[in-house]
Amino acid sequence: MDKTEKTPATFRSRFGFVLASVGSAVGMGNIWMFPYRAGSCGGAAFLIPYFLFVLLFGAVGLAGEFALGRLTGTGPVGAYDAALQSRGKRGGKVLGTIPLLGSFGIAIGYAVILGWVLRSLAGAATGALFSAEPEVYFAQAAGTLGSVPWHLLVVLMTVLVLAFGVLKGIERVNKVMMPAFFVLFLILAVTVATFEGAGAGYAYLLIPKWEALLSPRTWVYAMGQAFFSLSITGSGMIIYGSYLSKKENIVKASGMTALLDTCAALLAGFAIIPAVFAFGQDPASGPPLLFHTLPKVFAAMPGGRIFAVLFFLSVLFAGITSLVNMFEVCGEALSSQFGLKRKVSICVVGAVVFGLGLLVEQELFLGKWMDFITVIVVPLGRCWGPL
Repeated sequence: MDKTEKTPATFRSRFGFVLASVGSAVGMGNIWMFPYRAGSCGGAAFLIPYFLFVLLFGAVGLAGEFALGRLTGTGPVGAYDAALQSRGKRGGKVLGTIPLLGSFGIAIGYAVILGWVLRSLAGAATGALFSAEPEVYFAQAAGTLGSVPWHLLVVLMTVLVLAFGVLKGIERVNKVMMPAFFVLFLILAVTVATFEGAGAGYAYLLIPKWEALLSPRTWVYAMGQAFFSLSITGSGMIIYGSYLSKKENIVKASGMTALLDTCAALLAGFAIIPAVFAFGQDPASGPPLLFHTLPKVFAAMPGGRIFAVLFFLSVLFAGITSLVNMFEVCGEALSSQFGLKRKVSICVVGAVVFGLGLLVEQELFLGKWMDFITVIVVPLGRCWGPL
């Protein structure tokens, strides 16, 4: 927190807090991962374990992180330290640094991916996205140092949001971006419903394949999807909880956050998968769905250029609100542990994230980096945490 602030920063309302938390939780995992995982892991049957894990993690993990943040009034480093000190133990700051490094590592990769999204948005607006094959257009950005200006713009946008503080920056931006995300995706979903062949997409998502519930893969994927979709990492939600008023009901706030995050995932599924089926593309293409498959869908549909702009704008909004949370938790750690002013700490985080991101801008390197962070660092920090 900036030393010039006279009172501790807090969210002005539960609504603002929930939207900020939803903004942190809703990201590209909801948009490109949930639809194809749901369809490939049992359709509607996948939703049963997914909803169960969302309820469990929302009631325990999410509420626990909000509560720990509000109780200690600080981010993960200070919160973990306080939790262990209350039990007469040391080493809390070391443990708190692990999930912090997870958020920092994800931020590095996330900023690169959002640079690709921003470039695709610009390409959709100018028509450049449709003047070449999507694979070629994407390869130009995903090569070595192929997306530096867009990558830099994403980092600058995030730093600018946070420079205005909790009320004017985080809360105000999420109050605009998250409703806009839902409205834009709702427009896409309603329009897609009118496409011939979209019914096959709804069948892919909604017809239950009950035998999938007998497969451990379905349960593991449902657990992983719920875990990361709710942004339960031991860091981001703790810092937002530290800005929550003592008067607010944490259980209700957690429930609203989990509900809206789940609605975002379902909305993305109903907007993307039926469109993919309507135009004969592969719904199980995984992450390439965003940059390879969907541009082909937009190119084939009437008014596709407009829909491409709406889609990539929605993805950008979801990504920026998540990146804001990652920058905030890292910036708070610099401020609380090293006495830096808020704006200085945020600028330092932005500069380091951008600088290290240049090393992993290439798609191959980025994939290995994100696998290392999400498979090893984030779970490690969560397993050793105090919750």
